[in-house]
Amino acid sequence: MKQTAELGEFLRSRRARLQPGDVGIAPDARARRVAGLRREELSRLAGISTEYYTRLEQGRAGNVSEEILHALAQALRLDQTERAHLMNLASAATGAPRRRSPERPQKVRPGLRHLLETLEHVPAFILGRRTDVLAVNALARTVLTDFDALPATQRNYARYLLLDPAAQERCRDWERTAAETVAMLRLDAGRHPYDRQLTALIGELSVRSPQFPRWWSDHQVRQRTHGHKRYHHPLVGDITFRYECLSPPDDPDQTLCVYTAGPEPSDRENLALLGSWTERDTAPEAGSSHSTTRGSVPQE
Repeated sequence: MKQTAELGEFLRSRRARLQPGDVGIAPDARARRVAGLRREELSRLAGISTEYYTRLEQGRAGNVSEEILHALAQALRLDQTERAHLMNLASAATGAPRRRSPERPQKVRPGLRHLLETLEHVPAFILGRRTDVLAVNALARTVLTDFDALPATQRNYARYLLLDPAAQERCRDWERTAAETVAMLRLDAGRHPYDRQLTALIGELSVRSPQFPRWWSDHQVRQRTHGHKRYHHPLVGDITFRYECLSPPDDPDQTLCVYTAGPEPSDRENLALLGSWTERDTAPEAGSSHSTTRGSVPQE
């Protein structure tokens, strides 16, 4: 029942954001009792009956063909990420419930870990499912927080961003970044609807973060890609980063995130200062060894 409800809520949220003029429908004199398109308007655009679409929103439609899903995606003006999310939700809603077998821990393969270790002069880290932080280099620990010093079960980017007061002080665009991160969790929830640890994380964030329930109920979905982020670091002040997020073709559930200096000379200068400070702070003592990615993968 929960998965069919997720599908219906997503369809309602996408329908509510469209106005008749957005899809070429002339306004009429009837009062609108709901935001966005009426069910009959959307069903007409998608070429299906209003009765069938109503059953779909209410979780009573049974198996839904790909043809209908594609028609709904077109009518709702979904982007590529939203289309993929719709397909995932429909698959979970109409498929047989899966047995909840223990989830296997995610591991970073040696080649990807080595690539991370070569990125000594920029912040970089690897995220897994539910935004678990699987590996992190020294500069990322300086810019964000020392994830390796946290208990393994708490090394999670969304948890840090939404629950650690220091994150709001560091991240200049905290509200936008946090809302986007919630949208990434939404996408993960569609891909992995039976992930018990993700369910537990969502429950914790719902209780402890005042903003999370509102963002979660928006049903926004977002893929990690690229953009800009602005931070304030107590050692160097403001710094803007360009970031790129890349997933290995053989493991789309892992993402390498790399932050490079922003467009201003001060961004490059401040990043260089942070690098120098981090290098001194993490330099190994005589007779000891040091790795830029210390710590273990979060246990599942």
